[in-house]
Amino acid sequence: MKQRYYSLDVFRGATVALMIMVNNPGTWAHMFAPLKHAGWHGCSPTDLVFPFFLFAVGNAMSFVIPRLQEAGDAVFWKKVIKRTVLIFAIGLFLNWAPFVQWDGDTLGLKHWVNPNNPEKGIRILGVLQRIALAYCFASILAYYFKEKALIWISAVILLAYWAICAFAGQAGDPYSLAGWFGTPIDIQLLGVAHIYKGEGVPFDPEGLMSTLPTIVQVVFGYLAGTYIKKQGQVDWLWSKVPESKELHFKLLSGLFVTGFILVVLAWIWSLGFPINKKIWTSSYVLYTTGLGIMTIGGMIWFVEVQGVKNGLTKFFDVFGKNPLFIFVLSGVLPRLVGLIRIPNGVGDDGTVLYTNAFTWFYTTICKPLPGPPEIGSFFYSLCFLALMWCICYYLDKKKIYVKV
Repeated sequence: MKQRYYSLDVFRGATVALMIMVNNPGTWAHMFAPLKHAGWHGCSPTDLVFPFFLFAVGNAMSFVIPRLQEAGDAVFWKKVIKRTVLIFAIGLFLNWAPFVQWDGDTLGLKHWVNPNNPEKGIRILGVLQRIALAYCFASILAYYFKEKALIWISAVILLAYWAICAFAGQAGDPYSLAGWFGTPIDIQLLGVAHIYKGEGVPFDPEGLMSTLPTIVQVVFGYLAGTYIKKQGQVDWLWSKVPESKELHFKLLSGLFVTGFILVVLAWIWSLGFPINKKIWTSSYVLYTTGLGIMTIGGMIWFVEVQGVKNGLTKFFDVFGKNPLFIFVLSGVLPRLVGLIRIPNGVGDDGTVLYTNAFTWFYTTICKPLPGPPEIGSFFYSLCFLALMWCICYYLDKKKIYVKV
């Protein structure tokens, strides 16, 4: 791995690590507030993870797009279409896996549409599917348009999305769960059986319409990466010579000032278009992008300029080298383990009770820990994260990097 990509690996790895941790608590009933998503409007620390990853996707694109432009249209379209289809298909696989489930004492297939309830089925969209679509359209924009044009296109997309949400949504409350315009479109195009229902009603937080502003999130990451590249064309960014101090200041001050301006603009915009992850509002894009720019600026300062490379950076670094593989594994592994049932006593009605290895570990080791129940749930998350890290570390040692 080239040295110049180290801070990007750390940044991307940190987002993947946080995604794994918040997606795998000991119990969803007991989680510390910062590890929960905002109920609707607002932004918790957990709500920063997904947009930060999209920002990192765009940042990495800034190193790839110039090479694709040199290679020509045929190579570009082949790579982008192949990668988009593969990531989307992996996301769909993750939703469907492991293709079987327990129904009482019977192990049966997970049907595309439940034959006993036509409103239940396999969800089509999800995190990886959104990444695939956002990456695809952002790549096309970055390939065919210059940086200044991309800024204007991004502004038009965000303003247009605001207008559509305001005028196509429910009159008087267009930004609510019931009033958002995108849900009827998702149901019409995908079918109610394939829509997420975690909010109690059919509503997909990775729906088709709310994917539109995520394209801008990736484009902003691309623009930030392009800016960083241009400022470091002669490798001054990793130089320790005194002459580089002025250039260090120019890059980092540019990142922090831009990030601060975007955050302020987001706060102002949120007065009319609330910051909201679940419908991915335009103010949310600006807010999370601003924080992402300042975060990557801080990492460049510590990791690249100051040369801080310790156990913490190494911990996140290995996640960043196999981000897609370990994210998918973190979703599939608990389901596979859940299929291996272990007898765990008899219920009051005489039926056999079952557990599995992960559930046993939580109830026996984590749950009894002293303090509020959130402690045990959080400890389980850390243990699961440590398991995923060990796998990533082994792959890194063997120089095995799963690319798509």
